[in-house]
Amino acid sequence: MDQFAIGAKAGDAAEGAKYYTIGDLAREFGVTLRTLRFYEDRGLLSPRRDGTARIYDARDRERLSVILKGKQLGFTLTEIRAMLAEERSGNGPAMNLKLSLDQIEDQIQHLEQQKKEIEEALAELQARRAGLAAAA
Repeated sequence: MDQFAIGAKAGDAAEGAKYYTIGDLAREFGVTLRTLRFYEDRGLLSPRRDGTARIYDARDRERLSVILKGKQLGFTLTEIRAMLAEERSGNGPAMNLKLSLDQIEDQIQHLEQQKKEIEEALAELQARRAGLAAAA
C-alpha cells in the first residue's frame, strides 16, 4: 500500500535534549492548556511529571505538531491516535502522520461533503438575512 507522509515541524538535532512546559507548547502552537491536558488524558501526549508540573520533551512536541496537523486535515483524534500508533518505530528524527491513498481519498470526500453542507447553510442564512433586511 502506498503511504504518504505529512511531516511534523521537526526541530534540529540539538533540540532532542530540550524540554518544554505546558505553557511553552501552548504558546508555540496557539492552543490552550486545556487542549494539552485533554490530549494527555486521551493518551496522545505523555509528558513526565515534576511534582504537579508537566515536562514535555522534543518527542512530545513533535507528536503535538502531528496531532494538530491531523486535526487541521479534519481527522478525528481516534483516527490520529491510530496513525500515530503505526509510527512506533520512532527511528527517525521526525514523526509523520502516515496516510494511505485510501485514507486521503476518504478524507477528501468527507471534507467535500462538509464543504457542500456549509455552503448550503450559508446560502440559506444569507437569504434569510436579505429577507429580514428588506422587511426592515
